[in-house]
Amino acid sequence: MHLITWVSVIGIAITTAALVILIAAFNGIEGMVERLYSAYDAPITIRSAEGKTFLEGTVSLEKIKKIEGVTRVSRAVEEIVILKNQKKWVNARMVGIDGNFLETCDITHHIVDGYPSLETNGQPNGIIGATLLDKLDGYIPQIGGLEEIQLYTPLREASVAKRKSPFKTAQLAISSRMNYNREVNMQELLVPLEFAREQLNYTTDLSALYIGVQKDADPMDVKERISELVGAKFVVKTAAEKNELIFKTSQSEKRIVIIILVFVFILAAFNLIASLTMLFIEKKDNIRTMSYFGGGQGFVFRIFFYEGLLIAARGILIGLTLGTAVCLIQIYGKVLQMPNSNGEAFPIEFTVGDGLLIVGLVSLLSTLTSFIPVYYLVRKTEA
Repeated sequence: MHLITWVSVIGIAITTAALVILIAAFNGIEGMVERLYSAYDAPITIRSAEGKTFLEGTVSLEKIKKIEGVTRVSRAVEEIVILKNQKKWVNARMVGIDGNFLETCDITHHIVDGYPSLETNGQPNGIIGATLLDKLDGYIPQIGGLEEIQLYTPLREASVAKRKSPFKTAQLAISSRMNYNREVNMQELLVPLEFAREQLNYTTDLSALYIGVQKDADPMDVKERISELVGAKFVVKTAAEKNELIFKTSQSEKRIVIIILVFVFILAAFNLIASLTMLFIEKKDNIRTMSYFGGGQGFVFRIFFYEGLLIAARGILIGLTLGTAVCLIQIYGKVLQMPNSNGEAFPIEFTVGDGLLIVGLVSLLSTLTSFIPVYYLVRKTEA
């Protein structure tokens, strides 16, 4: 083969391999983001559409539990609070929950230090975000210890003029640190539901209901059934809808990268056009001889068109092999590691659908790149 033909093959191969590697990398990142956020956030969340809280009796928990696909219902009270440890002060998001939520968010697999307990010897405990405790310069003793922090909870309808402080204070023992994602680690504090209600002077008030969903159930279908049950006074959202911006940003980045690489592939395909043009010029005498023996335009066109397809196919095959090999090396060899992740490998996920998409894209572009110049050259020669 000519040097420019090899350049065509190499250009197509490198671009195809880049498509395979980058799409697999973006799939891995997208999957990691989904796991990070869906692990903590309940599959479905119910909130009041009319205010910050609602009374527990306004929603039938038993009817929700009977909906097909629902596994458990967790009650929650949420409020922004202030935490203090020695001379450190930080804001946090206190979430008062019942025991069901710890099962919904699979807390045991996300504990860094301590044991995930909301109660010790009848006293309330807290489970705090890993980064949040670091900000307080606190730590969990390794052997059965608890960290004590001071909790300042804003009181509803409190007046500074009538009271010395608009906050209700309490000592809270921290039993463990949890590690989910950046937002949870930096701001979440889980406490028992009744403790949170007591701090806020609530009776049966709730901020949200967290709904667990069966693994084989479609959250959107379950959401629709719940929405019909609770009515327009409540807002029902899936975890994907709650973190819509994060998921859409990840998907948009993936599409943009694919578009950029398609343009790069088109640029690489110009070498294929040059290769076919040179080959056509070299074989002009042979084309003329074939025409004397009855070889018409269609016959000549097919020869060079198929030659272009063979060159492109060689590059695509090499690229797919190279890209797949790099992905497998990363998956099983864990060569690249994410920064600040305690040795966690960079995620790579490659699906059959992605492979078909890449093959379809590069095959279509290669076909067009082979067809257009050959068609033009054959027509011009006959003219």
